[in-house]
Amino acid sequence: MPNTDVWTPLEIEPEGIGGPEELIERLVELGPERLSELLVQEKGLVFRGFDVSPERLDDVLGLLLPNRLAYVHGNSPRTKVGGNVYTSTEYPAEFTISMHNEMSYAHSWPTRLAFYCQVRPGGGGATPVVDAARWLRSLDDEVREAFADGVRYVQYLHDGFGLGKSWQDTFETTNREDVEVFLDGTGAEWEWKADGGIHVTMVRPATLKHPDTGAEVWFNQADQWHPAGLGDDTAAALAQILPADELPQNVTFADGSPIPEEYVTQIRDRGLQEAVDVDWEQGDVLLIDNVLLAHGRRPFTGDRRILVAMSD
Repeated sequence: MPNTDVWTPLEIEPEGIGGPEELIERLVELGPERLSELLVQEKGLVFRGFDVSPERLDDVLGLLLPNRLAYVHGNSPRTKVGGNVYTSTEYPAEFTISMHNEMSYAHSWPTRLAFYCQVRPGGGGATPVVDAARWLRSLDDEVREAFADGVRYVQYLHDGFGLGKSWQDTFETTNREDVEVFLDGTGAEWEWKADGGIHVTMVRPATLKHPDTGAEVWFNQADQWHPAGLGDDTAAALAQILPADELPQNVTFADGSPIPEEYVTQIRDRGLQEAVDVDWEQGDVLLIDNVLLAHGRRPFTGDRRILVAMSD
């Protein structure tokens, strides 16, 4: 009998003339309400074979993402390339990026993401996606129970020179007052440091219930913010050069107690084990529900250029 427990995103391919024109026509015909219903139902949609060009990307994104958001308070290194369109990540090609829901550490997060393949990877470079409810179920009871009260995220954002992102890049401003107003609205605790950097602390839940389906999902980035998630050698090197309160990012349980390394590796590894790879062809577009699905990146060789945009 077939394994009905295997989930994959829905692939949508041309039926007629093909090209971005057909995709735009079909999205207009579908309409925003039905698109939202379909996305919640399928969790992820891959628009493949429409050969979307960079010149037509804005037209497609305008239909997929009704209200494109800036990547304010984002922690991943990205470059802005257009109207709230960014490179998906600039981490070195040889590294795997573990599974995560975009900005799950933040006070508010995008509800959907669109990825666009401008340049096909030379080899590898898939975007893995995982059902976040399945990820939650895959964890040991001990781990789920330990995170019941949430997590405490700690950021140190430098003033332009240091490891990680500066506060100027993170908040897309050079005005301290803009940063303070933004952070005050999120319930975060913050403190400017003598060296011009800022120390930010946020307590957030570890799981979330989807507003439409009610499904409870794993929704935090504890494994990405924990030094153990970087690997033993990198974590040890950082510990040698930086005190804990000057790490670009760190995480504890909500009460400030440390998260065991074995919890971190279990979370990271099981998310990747449960994931389904979306391999890229040039011009492909992937739309995901950012609560129902987490995403990552496989290592790659050669060129690869994936752009991302997000909306509420």
